[in-house]
Amino acid sequence: MQYSLLGSSQLRISAIGFGCMSLGKGEADNTRLIHRALELGINFFDTADLYDKGLNEQAVGKILRSKREQVVLATKVGNRWRSDGSGWDWDPRKEYIIRAVEASLTRLQTDRIDLYQLHGGTMEDPIEETIGAFELLQQQGKIRYYGISSIRPNVIREYVLKSGMVSVMLQYSLLDRRAEESVLPLLREKGIGVLARGPVAKGLLVDKPAAAYLNYGEEAVSRLAGAVHSLSGTSRSAACTALQFVLGNPAITSAVTGLRTIGQLEDVAGAIDAPRLTAEEIQTLQDIVPVNYYDQHR
Repeated sequence: MQYSLLGSSQLRISAIGFGCMSLGKGEADNTRLIHRALELGINFFDTADLYDKGLNEQAVGKILRSKREQVVLATKVGNRWRSDGSGWDWDPRKEYIIRAVEASLTRLQTDRIDLYQLHGGTMEDPIEETIGAFELLQQQGKIRYYGISSIRPNVIREYVLKSGMVSVMLQYSLLDRRAEESVLPLLREKGIGVLARGPVAKGLLVDKPAAAYLNYGEEAVSRLAGAVHSLSGTSRSAACTALQFVLGNPAITSAVTGLRTIGQLEDVAGAIDAPRLTAEEIQTLQDIVPVNYYDQHR
């Protein structure tokens, strides 16, 4: 496994991150999966208070409790479940964040969160107030660093300008290259780490039947998935090819992948040691479909 510092932080994280949202309901299966991830060198685990109404944090915290010093633990805040459980509302206020972190610390069974992320964000938010909440928690030692999870260029620029965030989590894959236009160059220039989620595009680049994705129709998705498979083989699986494209962008620190089985986990972890994509192979993949761009929140 390869490791890099996340932005300006002292968090040294694995090139493959574990997206815990994909965990199932079985405690024994989840424990085996996460422990195998640790054996394979994955040390970055990402969850959120939103997932399964907090039960995901609770499960992750229980499994990693005895391994706490070996891992970098990330979670998110900003989506507040309604009291009747019917859904959630966006709440980036300082008062809510200060309260929500206590519940996350309890569920995760830890005394600090390594990376606390705003789980969204809009230009209408009280951004300075939100930043103030994170910086207060940092001063109190309840979180080590903070970042945001957002695909909105205008929101990302505001946090780059006003905050001391160390990372941005955003969607990035061969089927979603929107961040290449301006966001990735900006974050690289500013030394802010990028956590790429969705690197295999919901499995459409690997093993799922072709379906429309973002602005691409089924036929375009099928062509790109076919190209991924044609560049793969016994020494590099389709998942490895898709992940290597993501990790080949110099702005990306870690590809955070949702994993449900040991087989998926071992396949994805193998991306680090598989033969690297050549410049010609990368260009081939890039030429299959037109690059897409953000058309909102620019």
